[in-house]
Amino acid sequence: MSTLPVIPASAPFTEEQRLWLNGYIAGLISNDGSAPAPVSSKPKLRVPVLYASQSGNSEGLAEDFAEQLSAAGFDAPCLSTEDHEEIDLTKEKHLLLVSSTWGEGDPPDNAVEFWEKLQSDDHPKLENLTYSVLALGDTNYLDFCAQGKAFDERLTALGATAITPRVDCDTDFEEPAAEWFATVSGKLKELDGGPADEAAAPAAKKEESGYSKKNPFRALLKTNLELNASDSARDTRHFEFDLTDSGLSYEVGDVLGVYPKNDPGMADELIELLGFDPKTVVATPDKEEKPLRQALIEDFDIRTLSAKGMTDWSEKSESEALKELLAGDKQAIEDYIWGRELIDLATDHPATFADATEFVGQLRKLGPRLYSISSSPKAHPDEVHLTVAKVTYESHGRERGGVCSTYLSDRVNGDGTVPVFFQPAAHFKLPTDLATDVIMCGPGTGIAPFRAFLEEREATEAGGRNWLFFGNPHESTDFLYKEQLLQQKEEGVLNRLDLAWSRDGDQKVYVQNKMLEAGAELWEWFQKGAHFYICGDAKRMAKDVDQALHTIAEQHGGLSEDEAKDFINQLKKDKRYQRDVY
Repeated sequence: MSTLPVIPASAPFTEEQRLWLNGYIAGLISNDGSAPAPVSSKPKLRVPVLYASQSGNSEGLAEDFAEQLSAAGFDAPCLSTEDHEEIDLTKEKHLLLVSSTWGEGDPPDNAVEFWEKLQSDDHPKLENLTYSVLALGDTNYLDFCAQGKAFDERLTALGATAITPRVDCDTDFEEPAAEWFATVSGKLKELDGGPADEAAAPAAKKEESGYSKKNPFRALLKTNLELNASDSARDTRHFEFDLTDSGLSYEVGDVLGVYPKNDPGMADELIELLGFDPKTVVATPDKEEKPLRQALIEDFDIRTLSAKGMTDWSEKSESEALKELLAGDKQAIEDYIWGRELIDLATDHPATFADATEFVGQLRKLGPRLYSISSSPKAHPDEVHLTVAKVTYESHGRERGGVCSTYLSDRVNGDGTVPVFFQPAAHFKLPTDLATDVIMCGPGTGIAPFRAFLEEREATEAGGRNWLFFGNPHESTDFLYKEQLLQQKEEGVLNRLDLAWSRDGDQKVYVQNKMLEAGAELWEWFQKGAHFYICGDAKRMAKDVDQALHTIAEQHGGLSEDEAKDFINQLKKDKRYQRDVY
């Protein structure tokens, strides 16, 4: 067989021209002397789909969009912003970006470097790039979809042109995301020389079968156990759910979604305050018709107060004080929201609605709560466990309670079942090599995924070492899973256990303090390939632990500040530093 000529990359042609010529020549020089085979006159239109994701929602959407575009004939690689070095935006013509927002308007962990690079003063212009942004966020935060908005504004500032306007999604993002993609794919088809209507649905999306977020499984809550001692100031619960006959499966590191119900007393108080008939029929966000009281308990968020909710409320209120507050600065609004709920707004600034339908039209859907799973399916077949802090507190003269934590602990459905579903967490997984060492840092309920990790490592007889940092206020009352952890330590499953009790001594001791004390050994573990995991509070603890890692790299690795930063960033790129923070 003769070798077909190939136009070299150094030839004076564009990539598209070179691909076309290679195909054309291959058709001309056919061994059997037959007529040249039809040759496509153009290569596939390249449309990279980039995602910035913290919990996996943006990643899942991006992967789905890329799959559908590929099935429709586009060259659509799906990339994380963490892999930004693999893509040169100055050479790309089209780009789709799906971005969530983290914390107080910050980029997700996997997008920090990409965002810093994009913001740099010397970043080249992107006049040849067309793009569209899908932003995921939560209207409970004043910085709603802040990172998606920031990406959109920065790309425009660099000269890129939007294919379609950015779409901002709330927590119930599936429908607006699908509409955005249908619009974008239509525009891409036009750019590719075809009619837009052919691209509205580039590929038939797989129908969900079995139980899912849209069709949750009603799992029996079989165990509701208090983990703290009776005299503790905290109330942490261990919940066990029965998955028998569900067909559901999960991996350690994944998340369980729970659909809660509101406290009926809160629904009753709102109805009385607003003067509605509780039996009035209203439409739910899912287009069902229910009596108002039932709908407020089961379907609407009647607790959360947000800047958007306050603005909508002010349109139905004659309160000048509320209008004055909203016209003020952002901090004043945040100060009012802190520790208050919808019932406070209704009490402080009365509003008048035409009817119950108009009132519920201002409410958000009551969405699921996501919890890190604290069990291994290998250790507990047909079960899934959660570790949840029951939230109760007093503010502005009212006793308050977390919607889902009090639902699980105090008022589960009459038949004892809870609607649940699983959400994969690709960003938070144990190493596939069982010989790899694992370091886990999870104070408080951050212990949840690491209980699962240890059970999994024991069940798989992993040869790698396991090191856990755990902390809470008091050893005598707040040592969660004490018996199990001490037994794992005795049996060698847990090779090292460092404990931090913040209120047992004259000085407050936290997990990051224990890390610094063990800095030399931690550095040694890192040098031998250990993976580091952190779970828990994002605002303080996670930042303090991250700073401790930088300090350890400097003190025990002899690295400069910049070198330590590069070392930690490389750990993240290599998936050796993973976070499940909230």
